[in-house]
Amino acid sequence: MSLVEMLIATGLGTVLMTAVISLMIFGARSFVAVGNYVDMDVKSRNALDRISQEIRQAAGLQSYSTNQLIFTNDDLTTLTYTYDSAGKKLTRSQGGATQVLLTQCDSLNWYMYQRNMTNGTDEPIPTSDKNQCKLIKLTWVCSRTILGKRANTESVQSAEIVIRKK
Repeated sequence: MSLVEMLIATGLGTVLMTAVISLMIFGARSFVAVGNYVDMDVKSRNALDRISQEIRQAAGLQSYSTNQLIFTNDDLTTLTYTYDSAGKKLTRSQGGATQVLLTQCDSLNWYMYQRNMTNGTDEPIPTSDKNQCKLIKLTWVCSRTILGKRANTESVQSAEIVIRKK
């Protein structure tokens, strides 16, 4: 082999290896992103299922703030949902036991409404009075990072939950 042939072979090998390594890195990042999305979706669905079941069975809303909801149950115990924006987590407390429902939660908002719909429209009637609250609307966004960069964000989870016993 001559020197020219060796340089051409080395150059082509380097280009080929660069392409293969780039595809491997892209594939690995995509695999991690899909895994993150699936994990966030499962955790969001489980949290939403639990929250909606418990709010529906609550006797009423005891306290409302931008980062905390407190419900009263039939047995006069309280059920508390607290959002920690600094820690990016949603916790549930009842009977002295605390459980983290969501982590890496970038934003969480809840709203109070009087009832499910107004006459002739699909819009609930907002209220600031906890005694008139019949419906709670929840929305949140969770995200994850890949190699320190925010790579994928779960679409907003949203639900309107009616307090049935009120």
